[in-house]
Amino acid sequence: MKTSMTRRGFVSGACVAAAGLGLAGCDSGTTKKEEGEGTKQVGGSMTMYTPNSETLVNTVIPAFEEATGIKVDLIQAGTGELFKKLQSEASKPIADVVWGGAYNIYLSNEDLFEKYTSTENDNVIEQYRNTNGFCTYYCLDGSVLLLNKDLTKGMNITGYADLLRDDLKDKIISADPSNSSSAFAQLTNMLIDMGGYESDQAWDYVKQVFTLVNGKIATGSSNVYKTVADGENAVGLSYEDPCVRLLIDGANVDVVYPTEGTVFLPANTGIIKGANNMEQAKAWIDFIVSQPAQNIIARETTARPVRTDVEMNPNMKPIDKINIKEEDMKYVASHKDEIISRYTKIFTDIQNNK
Repeated sequence: MKTSMTRRGFVSGACVAAAGLGLAGCDSGTTKKEEGEGTKQVGGSMTMYTPNSETLVNTVIPAFEEATGIKVDLIQAGTGELFKKLQSEASKPIADVVWGGAYNIYLSNEDLFEKYTSTENDNVIEQYRNTNGFCTYYCLDGSVLLLNKDLTKGMNITGYADLLRDDLKDKIISADPSNSSSAFAQLTNMLIDMGGYESDQAWDYVKQVFTLVNGKIATGSSNVYKTVADGENAVGLSYEDPCVRLLIDGANVDVVYPTEGTVFLPANTGIIKGANNMEQAKAWIDFIVSQPAQNIIARETTARPVRTDVEMNPNMKPIDKINIKEEDMKYVASHKDEIISRYTKIFTDIQNNK
């Protein structure tokens, strides 16, 4: 099937054609599904903003278009940039849905979203169900360290503590935590592992790492993992989905789940308040947490699903083999500005003292 998805104003690369997946089981959200009934062809079109990786986009969006008959006009950029657009367009929205980004940026922008709970909500793992009405979790992402195997040969990097090496100065890259949800998740993961959100010891660690980063701040999360794979940087502070995909595709990289602990956070999607294509937007929310869509995510991508009745990608490291740490999502959401402010001061001081 040739995808009908179009692109305008995007940052990342062009979409590739995807094979037809013959999905069934989602509806527009305005009509109840009946037992055994096939996919409802909603038709029409909608505009979606997303910071997601090409692998996830190129797998899920064509399947959604085929399942519903809805054409998606997709606009890709970093999470921070997209939410600034949403804020500036609040009185006259262009996007119907936003797909991707961490929970905290949604919670701090609740007024941008329409309340809608998917018809599939009860089938989601209990702790990841939509309980606030506007924020739908569709997969889980973990913070990882991406290593270029040639540039880190002999370094034995197994976690955050192992990054504090003089020979890694100017060789570590990160996105901007104030503008990238994955970089912010990496920052809070570091804080949890190294002592806590308010711990001076943890913040001293952040200062040491970003001194080694030495201003190598990428404009978006994709530039982090791509430059490590290309050999421009030795270590990337990144996230599981695109990094595991690079590994599967044969890139010269290693994916490290920090021995101190990996935090898995839910990725989100939501309907924009006053969306021009509300029926299509609701169909998207129902689709993304449906069993067919979650099976696609589980089997064909490197994102972790939010349902248990799916078949996992065998290339994914079993979650019971990873040291898991939990984030205090309410704390982080209510203290995000303070965390960003403290990081920004550290970064500015490092730059001024060069």
